[in-house]
Amino acid sequence: MNIAESYRYCSSMARSQAKNFYTSFLFLPREKRNAISSVYAFMRACDDITDNGQSNEFRKKSLHQWKEKVKKFLEEGDLNHPIFPSLQDTIHQFKIPHSYFYEILEGVQMDLEPIRFSRFTELYPYCYKVASVVGLICLYIFRFKEASTLEHGEACGIAFQLTNILRDLKEDAEMGRIYLPQEDMTKFKYSENDLIHFKINENFIALMKFESERAESFYQKAAVLPERIDPDSQRAIKVMIGIYHGILKKIQAKNYDVLSERIRLSFWEKVKIVISNL
Repeated sequence: MNIAESYRYCSSMARSQAKNFYTSFLFLPREKRNAISSVYAFMRACDDITDNGQSNEFRKKSLHQWKEKVKKFLEEGDLNHPIFPSLQDTIHQFKIPHSYFYEILEGVQMDLEPIRFSRFTELYPYCYKVASVVGLICLYIFRFKEASTLEHGEACGIAFQLTNILRDLKEDAEMGRIYLPQEDMTKFKYSENDLIHFKINENFIALMKFESERAESFYQKAAVLPERIDPDSQRAIKVMIGIYHGILKKIQAKNYDVLSERIRLSFWEKVKIVISNL
């Protein structure tokens, strides 16, 4: 597959599967939109390993094979996958460090193990590897102006992942994954058994409010990002942040009830966010 075909493959995947992200991609110039789509396709390929419904042993074997394939791609230029020609072009064009892709794979590996975190300082590295690193890659594509911008990009990824954790609390618990720090659950007297039985009480609401406020603090740190990247990328990142922050705000507006139904933004809510950032 040549580079053009690879970009088309990745763009098609992003258009059909990147529900929250693709809206923001549309505001990028074609060159950057294609680059972001190739990165998304890489992330999708990684996620499909952990979320394919197969046994854990099968997923670990699949991840090992994928890691070997990615290593050969990064170190030897082996293009034995439809996304690799465009991803190679993107990495070269925007000078993206190879180390980021290895860190993403480390995050995927963590998702194959029983998920429990004693405290937030343990959760943070996980959030960094599965979300912040992707944000840092995006900043290379958006062309950040100062090295300090990367700190704010890291915070943005943490904010997004904390939002995901709150939104997906029920689905993750059903799969045996509990991302909320055990220290926080103990503090608010809300047990794993309560969560497994989808119990909503004052303790749960207080816990969710606490976690929500933590996410808000990272959104605040990420707020300066638009002014620190190329003008042609500012609208895209504003929409991206607006959509994820919008999900968190909707969780708050629903009084943190993420156990009765999955919180998502409607088409018109997304349109409103887009219009507000025109």
